[in-house]
Amino acid sequence: MPSQNSGKVVTSSFKCDSRIYCSQMTSCEEATFFLRNCPNVKMDGNNDGVPCEKQWCGRF
Repeated sequence: MPSQNSGKVVTSSFKCDSRIYCSQMTSCEEATFFLRNCPNVKMDGNNDGVPCEKQWCGRF
């Protein structure tokens, strides 16, 4: 029986570009992608791992 790869392949409709600020995002999902995958973003002011809390990813 062939072995199956248990690793997950993550696909996304987002891609890194020149945007670095929350005001340039359109959703929490997009901001999270940028924070995790793109260099030099400025979206997590308190360094808690949650981007754009005031604009998109607030916990209320």
